[in-house]
Amino acid sequence: MRHALTAGKSLTLGRTDGCDIPVPWEHALSRTHARLECTDSRLEVNVVETAPNPVFHQGRGVERCSILPGDYFVIGQTSFWLVAPDSSSGPEDPVEEVVFTRQQLQQVRFQDADRRIEVLSRLPDVISGAGSRTELHANLSGVLLAGIPHADAVAVVALGEDHQVTSPYWERRREAEGEFRPSSRLVRDSLARRQSVLHTWEAEQPQEGEYTVSAEFDWAFCTPVVSGGPGGWGLYVTGRLPGAAAQVRRPDPPTGFYLHADVKFTELVAEVVASTEKLRNLEGNLSVLRQFLSPPILRALEESSEGRGLDEDLLSPRECDVTVLFCDLRGFSQKAEEAAGDLSGLLERVSSALEIMTQEILHYGGVTGDFLGDASLGFWGWPFPSEEAPLNACRAALAIRRRFQEVGGQPGHPLSHFEVGIGVARGRAMAGKIGTSDRMTVTVFGPVVNLASRLQGMTRHLHVPILIDEETAGTVRKRLSQAEGRVRRLAKVLPYGLETPLIVSELLPPVAQYPDLTDEHLSSYEEGVEHFLAGRWEEAYRCLHAVPPSDRAQDFLTMRIAQNDRTAPRDWNGVIALPSK
Repeated sequence: MRHALTAGKSLTLGRTDGCDIPVPWEHALSRTHARLECTDSRLEVNVVETAPNPVFHQGRGVERCSILPGDYFVIGQTSFWLVAPDSSSGPEDPVEEVVFTRQQLQQVRFQDADRRIEVLSRLPDVISGAGSRTELHANLSGVLLAGIPHADAVAVVALGEDHQVTSPYWERRREAEGEFRPSSRLVRDSLARRQSVLHTWEAEQPQEGEYTVSAEFDWAFCTPVVSGGPGGWGLYVTGRLPGAAAQVRRPDPPTGFYLHADVKFTELVAEVVASTEKLRNLEGNLSVLRQFLSPPILRALEESSEGRGLDEDLLSPRECDVTVLFCDLRGFSQKAEEAAGDLSGLLERVSSALEIMTQEILHYGGVTGDFLGDASLGFWGWPFPSEEAPLNACRAALAIRRRFQEVGGQPGHPLSHFEVGIGVARGRAMAGKIGTSDRMTVTVFGPVVNLASRLQGMTRHLHVPILIDEETAGTVRKRLSQAEGRVRRLAKVLPYGLETPLIVSELLPPVAQYPDLTDEHLSSYEEGVEHFLAGRWEEAYRCLHAVPPSDRAQDFLTMRIAQNDRTAPRDWNGVIALPSK
């Protein structure tokens, strides 16, 4: 683990995250153990009064000490080195570079398979037992040193967005030998290629253009951990051995040193870590998205990721064709006043009502947006476009209507007196995942959302449960089986505050579920609407009265016809202006 020091700045060292330099795995550290004062040339270490354990410097336990670059102090089992910013450790150009392909490594056989397997068997516990990122890095370093006995040092390396190489954690087999800095060139090569890359050097090569503490190593390799996150990170292993370059090229050395096997071992570690990270990232995202997305969409998102983790681009807000469903509880304000003495009970009933809406939206492949008081929003067509979007939205609307009718017929049911109004509209909108690191939601916004809300509000004026816009109505007529639902045109209206009139239609259940209105009744009603729009109100009145009086929708037109003595105004244009939302 590295931490940059600034001259003149005081830092705290301890075991908790509240310290400037936290070291959670070192149990000899107190919560706050020491204060560090950095100058231009040295580091002053002062143990706080409440810390029971001293600092060991040059073999003696002390309460304070001065550390020069290249020197270190020890607390418990952890050594803390002060390293000059420009220290480096390896020649710029390797004698040999080897890039390993998956096919090559699959053919490699371990000479010490039992020991390697024993080390790898501990890997799941090593990963799951890490309480922090730093602890995970420390645990992985221990696994690599245990699995590659001739490695002298290992490091966790990362490539930032600025393409600068960092080493958040490193460990040497012999701590007294000091820090080392991984080869930036090697790390960049490996992470850019997303393949293991090995460099070998001459151990006694003159140190021109150094880039790792001294030219003490003659081989090193870097293996990327491909977890799908931004930037990239990997595992770096290095060591010394006379004639390493020759051994690297030997295809199958019968005995002795075998770098190919070490690379394969490290790749196995990296693959397990990457798979675990992908799974955690995916589960973390999906756990949030499950409340918004239906199971088929979640499965499609998982399949589209192809093991790379959730594709954030699929969830990013974008303009697309969507079908929006807006569902509201009718008369909620009045019920809230009546239940002023039992608001918690009312809240439970409203929650149950919203749950019905959400269940049906998700059941028919929709996405649930935010709850808006006593209303629920659902939409189709994102994150994947679908020709079934308007049909599934209508299926969900009919299912919600049916569920509320079923509970409405049960005396004593908490929702027996609740009714819903539903609006469904189709059009272009911005849809996607928005939010902060603390809170994320899925939303849709645009004129079509406002239209669906307006249609829902108009259900009160037109005395029907479900209203749909003209485009959705056309799709239903062409593609929705009459065994699933039917549609009838109701009127041409001008919503309050808008300038463009709309043709609105009602979505109805099939005859089997709603025998009160036969297909003949609907045909007669729509004929009456044609007469009404054309100004033939006498004929319209006759056709509308062929519909059973239990159908409240006819009241919207017949009342206006009767008020005008069955005669259309001279300036009649077929549009009914609504007085309010």
